[in-house]
Amino acid sequence: MSSEKNLIENVSEKQTEYINLIAEIMEVRKRGEKPLAYIRTYGCQQNVADSEKIKGMLANAGFGFVDAPDDADFILFNTCAVREHAEDRVFGNVGALKNLKRRHPQILIALCGCMMEQEHIANIIYKSFPFVGLVFGTHSLHHFPELVYNSLVNGKRVFERGNDDSKLYEGLPIKRDGTFKGWLPIMYGCNNFCTYCIVPYVRGRERSREKDLIVEEARDMIKNGYKDITLLGQNVNSYGKTIENGVNFSQLLREIDSIDGDYWLRFMTSHPKDCSMELIDTIANGTHISRHLHLPFQSGSDRILKLMNRHYDRKKYLEIINYAKEKIDGLSLTSDIIVGFPGETYDDFKETLSLIREVEFTSLFTFIYSPRVGTPAAKMDDPIPYSEKSKWFQELLAVQEEIAAKRCASMVGNVEKVLIEDEGKNGILNGRTSGNIIVELDAPTDTIGTFQNVKITNARNWILKGELI
Repeated sequence: MSSEKNLIENVSEKQTEYINLIAEIMEVRKRGEKPLAYIRTYGCQQNVADSEKIKGMLANAGFGFVDAPDDADFILFNTCAVREHAEDRVFGNVGALKNLKRRHPQILIALCGCMMEQEHIANIIYKSFPFVGLVFGTHSLHHFPELVYNSLVNGKRVFERGNDDSKLYEGLPIKRDGTFKGWLPIMYGCNNFCTYCIVPYVRGRERSREKDLIVEEARDMIKNGYKDITLLGQNVNSYGKTIENGVNFSQLLREIDSIDGDYWLRFMTSHPKDCSMELIDTIANGTHISRHLHLPFQSGSDRILKLMNRHYDRKKYLEIINYAKEKIDGLSLTSDIIVGFPGETYDDFKETLSLIREVEFTSLFTFIYSPRVGTPAAKMDDPIPYSEKSKWFQELLAVQEEIAAKRCASMVGNVEKVLIEDEGKNGILNGRTSGNIIVELDAPTDTIGTFQNVKITNARNWILKGELI
């Protein structure tokens, strides 16, 4: 296996040249005092982290940012291919830009992300949306400024797709969306090839970042006041497998956890087949690691898990969960579930319900199966009608709502350390516990971005109410 060090390419110097050239061009093309960009991100936290790099490069080119496309000189949608609904929203929102482009022809409209790595999607964009000037996939992010420059100078549409998953690119600037909550990618791609999932085809194979670069970035975030840091990867538990003589995920987690400061450390997403007892012990013994484990099980039926190519069974999953409950005080468990996978019967679905009742998750991310072109599951027989799957889905939600209400009610009277995140309706602030449970409270706005001790006074379903101590 090759050493990751041989696969790293620092692209900052070359792209800085293009960033400076873009700044010169936009001095002429801008509509206002400075060039403005509108960035819309769909999908997972990895997409959010990618958009933060795009914003970093644009900021270095002199761009400011707006919350609506009307005043923007550059518009970009960073797309998601995991669910059909996300794709439909992209097509609808891109179509709505046609008149804006007609009124202001100098605007550059761009699409990037996972959808753009799919050939049939790229073809639709090319044929049906001629006003889109730049399209690039997840593997082209490292030379985004070069692509923008070529599009601006040549005036021709630029389409770039590819599956370069042999390298990692470092040195790109980052403009983070938040000031106290942040994302920290530790790896890219996935080797699991679950039969329903498009991610390995659009994100490529696993590549782990060098440990020292990750730790340095984490240290810098903590120094700059970040209180809630989430380590990102399609399967964080696989971290280090592409590094010769490297560390595993548990070791990386312990090293970051040893950094002094007042912060929480989270991670996602974990795959049960790679979730080791060492990782559970690391969480249990950690100083800053949140007492929250997001471990997708997808189905409670061994037959369906095998069809999904998940490489674990119900027994294995419950062994991990029970060990985690035993070792980690105050553990909060969340998971992902797919309802109505091709070939799933109601008896299979009932096994999912029984697992939910046995584990008693804090909350669940639930989806009705959505076929993805290019995945094995999309070719499987799927005889159950969507209307029937929707009934199962509602049944699942009712079961989980009952469990969540009971779990939250058990926390009334507790004093919890809460990170105050933002202001909601009627001046009520929203915070979050270490276990990733939302807490609503009446508190001064200057507490936003700080940890506070909060007494839980009430509970409704999966949301707590509390008051400052």
